[in-house]
Amino acid sequence: MPQAQYQEKHALAAFIALGANEPADTRLKYLNIRTGLQALETGQVVIRAISRFYRTPCFPPGAGPDFVNAVAKAETSLSAGQFLDHLHSVERALGRVRAERWGRRTLDLDLLSHDDGIAPDEETFALWRDLPPERQRLCAPDRLILPHPRLQDRAFVLAPWADIAPDWRHPVSGHSVREMLVALAPEDRAGVIPLCPAESG
Repeated sequence: MPQAQYQEKHALAAFIALGANEPADTRLKYLNIRTGLQALETGQVVIRAISRFYRTPCFPPGAGPDFVNAVAKAETSLSAGQFLDHLHSVERALGRVRAERWGRRTLDLDLLSHDDGIAPDEETFALWRDLPPERQRLCAPDRLILPHPRLQDRAFVLAPWADIAPDWRHPVSGHSVREMLVALAPEDRAGVIPLCPAESG
């Protein structure tokens, strides 16, 4: 297929957060994410950019081993709902079982944004964005919320995202990835550490 047609077919940009904290071996977590990235690519999904890989503290603290995290940019012809279904199917293929909120995971794929859309609406987005921390562990939305309601709070998302799209702007707040990262507490940013080659095998 000519390149121009290929790009036109995959016109919608989506950003994905990738993470794994199982098994304990950092190299195997890195491999799980790499395998997941390969599985994401289909006739309707193309990975256009991948951040560096980072070692990050488990969230919430004490819930398991440290994570390996990254962010990828994809182009897709899938709708947001179809794309989320695709992410979940890749997670399942890599052994992810969604039995416990914020539990250990062999692969975690979060849809951060899709075509810069707000879903289902700005009011519902704001409700989940402003959910008190004590309720976040107990409550999960029963529908797709876009952009991801807590992306602005997470150094393990923003640091790798800044590698590939520092100027992407939040469709609600208007803040760029770079601005949101700088706004976080220094100790949060300091906990997100790029993997050295020896750690990634």
